[in-house]
Amino acid sequence: MIKVFQKGAYVPPVSENAVAADFPDFSFGVFRDPAGQVWADFIHDTDEFVVVAEGELEIEVAGEVAQCCPGDLVKIPAGASHSLRTSMNGGSVWYYGYGRFGGNHD
Repeated sequence: MIKVFQKGAYVPPVSENAVAADFPDFSFGVFRDPAGQVWADFIHDTDEFVVVAEGELEIEVAGEVAQCCPGDLVKIPAGASHSLRTSMNGGSVWYYGYGRFGGNHD
């Protein structure tokens, strides 16, 4: 079973290159969101990871909610409803990618 929330998986400042290297079979992207940005109720046909690089995000995966800070990793299984909410106190930067968990990614 996949551990969804992994607090402190990376040491801040979070290296974009290190995260991309840890997920070589995944796509890779960066979101820079303003304070209060909400991405609500997404469902994908593939697995997704999110690593918080800057700011604070509330991330909900299949009804489980966690307050996430720089260095936290979230693994979102395919088919799981999820939402991300950037704190009203400032913007956020987060890395993400789509692929398939397995092996070292479970």
